[in-house]
Amino acid sequence: MTEKQIRFAAFGTRSNNPLGTCVLDCFVQGINAYFAYRNSQGGIFGRTLAVSQVEDDALLKDQQAALRITTANSTFGAFSAAQLADGWSTITKAGMPLYVWPINPASMNGNDAVYGSAAAPCLGCTRRQNVLAAKQAGGTRIATLGYGATDNSKLCASSAAASVRLYGADSGQQVVYTNDSLAFGLPNGIGPEVSAMKKAGTNMIIGCLDLNGMKTLAQELQRQGMGAVPMLHQNTYDQDFVSKAGSLFDGDYVAVNFRPFEAAAGSSQLGVYKDWMGRAKAPLTELSMNGWISADLAYQGIKAAGASFTRASVIAATNKMTAFTGGGLVAPIDWSRQHEEPTQQDPATHGYKNDCISLVKIVKGRFETVGPAAKPFFCWPGSTTTWSEPQSMDFS
Repeated sequence: MTEKQIRFAAFGTRSNNPLGTCVLDCFVQGINAYFAYRNSQGGIFGRTLAVSQVEDDALLKDQQAALRITTANSTFGAFSAAQLADGWSTITKAGMPLYVWPINPASMNGNDAVYGSAAAPCLGCTRRQNVLAAKQAGGTRIATLGYGATDNSKLCASSAAASVRLYGADSGQQVVYTNDSLAFGLPNGIGPEVSAMKKAGTNMIIGCLDLNGMKTLAQELQRQGMGAVPMLHQNTYDQDFVSKAGSLFDGDYVAVNFRPFEAAAGSSQLGVYKDWMGRAKAPLTELSMNGWISADLAYQGIKAAGASFTRASVIAATNKMTAFTGGGLVAPIDWSRQHEEPTQQDPATHGYKNDCISLVKIVKGRFETVGPAAKPFFCWPGSTTTWSEPQSMDFS
């Protein structure tokens, strides 16, 4: 940090990314777009905001990337979009606030200096969004699929099955097939599994696979005459990828954890995000939106700490925020209590006040909001795990 600039580092996965998608660079694009927006207004406390150090963790060297940042000690805080996040504690032990792509809840849990565009989730808890998507698709005989090699995918598939079993009586749904032990990347295809789903009469699939795995699955469904069976995707909110697939994913649903790009901006920051991403000639991506939201939290934390801010005072001020929404882009996060994972038995103490999700549907290769464009979030009371019809909400 200098008298004229507040500098941040960014680290995460660029090379050796098994998904083949834009992670670190797209995340940083969102951060830079947000900083450019705030700098156009004069920055904060007489200083501009900047990303001055970017480190590629090459997938398996996240801790080494983090050590390069803490050893240099030339930045106020850090941002991270890591596939494997074993360097996060290195950053926070150095006293730095850390703002992350929140796909590694185990590395977030209990660390009060780690912040995401979402709070630390309970991966194994039931989620009403699975039943909602199946209801929207008219699915009653549900299959769930996940990779065995990653906890995120494995727990997602098993919890989706548990969700249908818990709430299925209210919606006429049942689990007819589940497999949470698929090999990552489906190197041997997925023919036998699709045959088993076909034999079981599956008419809806909840897939906890990466976007390439979902494409392989969709192609095999078509090959076996099941191309009309809709799927719920967790990781395919990528317009370029979907467009290139032609009609392959038409009729499918995608879960989105922030205000979708297709929603009405209203008074949220969605329009501002699109404007500044456009000025940077950068595409609208899930990772850039996560970067934008993370940058907003960093800015809001500095602002709340006051002109004489320090790393410690920014962390303390951020942890007093009880309803952070990134300017209406995410459901409110209470950072005074949401550094701990909620549990199935106690969803309220560390969980969201409202359990929310946005859904988009793929129609002719394009995403369309499922809920009202002005109120794109489907929400349930976060204090319970019972089924009820969701309420459409807007947080701008």
